[in-house]
Order: sequence, then C-alpha cells, then structure tokens
Amino acid sequence: MAFVAKNKPNDVPRQVKKPAAATETERVCPRCKSKLDVGKLWENRNVCSCGYHFKLKARDRVALTVDVDSFEPLWEDITSVDVLEFPGYENKLELSRYVAGEADAVVCGRAKISGRPCILFAMDPFFMMGSMGAAVGEKITRAFELATEEGLPVVGFTVSGGARMQEGLISLMQMAKTSAAVQRHSAAGLLYLTVLTNPTTGGVTASFAMLGDVIFAEPGATVGFAGARVIEQTVGKKLPQGFQTAEFLLAHGFADAIVPRDEQRWAIGNMLKLHAVSA
Repeated sequence: MAFVAKNKPNDVPRQVKKPAAATETERVCPRCKSKLDVGKLWENRNVCSCGYHFKLKARDRVALTVDVDSFEPLWEDITSVDVLEFPGYENKLELSRYVAGEADAVVCGRAKISGRPCILFAMDPFFMMGSMGAAVGEKITRAFELATEEGLPVVGFTVSGGARMQEGLISLMQMAKTSAAVQRHSAAGLLYLTVLTNPTTGGVTASFAMLGDVIFAEPGATVGFAGARVIEQTVGKKLPQGFQTAEFLLAHGFADAIVPRDEQRWAIGNMLKLHAVSA
C-alpha cells in the first residue's frame, strides 16, 4: 500500500468551496496590536516594526532567500494519501492543497544563495500547520539523498506542529527516516543549515529540525517538543520565563544565532561561502 501519491498541487477539489478573493488591506500585529498596511508589511518581509515575524508561505520564503531565477522545484507531485481512512482527512488535505497552493507541507528544490548551489527545503505553515506526514518525510529524505549524491549543502526552513496525527505511526516513522538521511549527508562531510521559524515543534523538532550543523532561528520563534502546559503538568514545576523561545535556545546552546528575516539571505550565503572555502 502506497503511503504517498502523485497529485496536481494546483487542482481545486470539487467538494471544497472556493473562498472569496482576498480583500485584506490591514493586519493586526499579535505582539504590539498595531494595525499594519499589508503592502508596507510585505515591503518589510512580513515583519512588524516591533520585530514580530509573521508566518510566510513556503514559496514566499524561498523567493526572499534564493538568487533570482535560481530555484528549481523538485518532487512537486508527491502528496500524502489517507491510508488509515482517518475521518475528515481527505477533505483537510484537499482544502490545504488549495489554501497553500502546494501538494503537501514542504517545498524542495535546487537553488543558489549568494551564488552558492544548495538543496533547499521550506515547510509551509498554511498546509495543516506544516505537519509531517509520509509525503513530507519522503521529500525531505529525497532532498538529503540528492544532496549527498551531488555533494551539496542543504538549507532548510522549518515550521511545524509536529507529526501529522491523521497518519498515525506512519507519520512517526518519518522521524527516523529523515534523521537517517541527515546522518548519511553528515557522514559525507556536507553542511546542513537549518532556520527554525515560528513554530517548530513536536516530531519535527525531535528529528531533522535540530540536527543542523548550523542552527539559526527567527526572533521570538517557538521551538520545542511537547507543549509548555503538558511539560509543567508532567514535571510538576513552573517553567522558566521565555521557555521554548528562540532566545532561550540560544542562551542554552541549542541554537547558534538569532537571525532576523532581513539578514537571513546574507547570513546563509556567508555560511555557504565559508563551507565552500573549507571543503
């Protein structure tokens, strides 16, 4: 039985009602509560003046990061299937394909950043909150295998609610699958750089997200495995202030740098250049 299938990502399923065209001209910042002009917000890479980083679609993040016309998408037709016949899952998949405009919750491809070739993946928070099912695990595994074969670094942007519960054990298997591919890439002496964005949690944090040789994080990003409330109930103690934030990770050695969105292209490009020089 196949866990993934080929699908046309831009197909609008018949049973999903097409929403009205977007007319949003203002957004409210969750942090400072300021009303923001959408056009000006996009000019600032979807970052509020207070520093709050709004979520980005995978394709938008790719466009902000890679050299112009350098991105070549891979495996766009791979998507998850409802192997377990989980109630409502098919409809959620179809709706997510329409909302995100993607076949599944990650976009992979070849790219150049500051002139340096790499394999890149970017998870999409608008596809079932970037959750990892069989298709996501397959595409990320293929990305590392291709990079290992061609001797290329991997750059990954993570955002996820964790393993996709609608795929049960199949989704949990992707943790081991992706981690093994990362290890083979590392054993070949190749660079893996991750950028943790808000939120990166659950099985994604517990696998490939935290295995980078260099780990960047966006300011204020939530990064963790279980939810803070669950942890407090389990250990019976109050958690420290700022627990599971990017800044907390940096202070405790789990991240290498906090990199604002407008500096990421430069920072990633520099790391790729440094690695190329030392290779």
